[in-house]
Amino acid sequence: MNDSALITVGLPIALAIIMFGLGLSLTIGDFARVARSPKAVVVALVIQVLVLPVVAFGLVTAFDLDPLLAVGVMLLAASPGGTTANLFSHLFRGDVALNVSLTAINSVLAAFTIPLITNFAIDHFDADGELGLQFGKVVQVIAIVLVPVVIGMLVRRRSLDFATRADRPVRVFSIVVLVVVAVGALLGEREHIGGYLRDVGVVTGLFCLISLSVGYVGARLLRLGQPQAVACSMEIGIHNTTIALTIALSVLDSTEVAVPSAVYSVLMYLLATAFGFAITRRSLTADS
Repeated sequence: MNDSALITVGLPIALAIIMFGLGLSLTIGDFARVARSPKAVVVALVIQVLVLPVVAFGLVTAFDLDPLLAVGVMLLAASPGGTTANLFSHLFRGDVALNVSLTAINSVLAAFTIPLITNFAIDHFDADGELGLQFGKVVQVIAIVLVPVVIGMLVRRRSLDFATRADRPVRVFSIVVLVVVAVGALLGEREHIGGYLRDVGVVTGLFCLISLSVGYVGARLLRLGQPQAVACSMEIGIHNTTIALTIALSVLDSTEVAVPSAVYSVLMYLLATAFGFAITRRSLTADS
């Protein structure tokens, strides 16, 4: 199997397995829990779906990014929060149950918002005309993002024991796939990587810090508790970059579009860790 087949067939299959694993960790109760903390969910979703694309658009316009890189940043902004957000939320004493609910809802919404936002970006920045997510490609996005989650939830309902045993292997597999794909995307553009890192590194770093900050400050301004604010911050700041990378490489067939997500996948862990320590220390100081 050549590299092209590996990307167009292997990568979507890998993402489908990851999303299946996400489904194995979800229940209908995760969606129903929204009714018990609607304000927190609405705040996080409004920021995720409406505010982040506006922030990303402002950044790529201000920095005058290359059209394909600009599309990549917008695709990144449209991608949902990643399951790693749950771990970071736990580490910094966030409301992990809220994270689980947000991840569940975001994964469903992303199947529809990613094509909308990405097509807008492709059209606005006048990127390659063949790049668009036509109907067939939109169906492909829904198939690799949403369908495996639903199947995973159904399997969990039938066999909780299997879902529990599969959790750790799928998480390890997710990390391995993300690392391999991110490194592969960067190596694929190695001739231009210096310029890309200089341009996209600043934009994606700022985007990550703004995402984390808006999630936290927005929640606090609306009088949500510290645990819920931490959960919102991590959910909004830590994206499922594997989805963005898969769509860029296998659906849009563009390594350049994948570069912002590859860079972000490295930066977000460093910045989220620093941000988590900062808001935790601030909270402890305020409480003392």
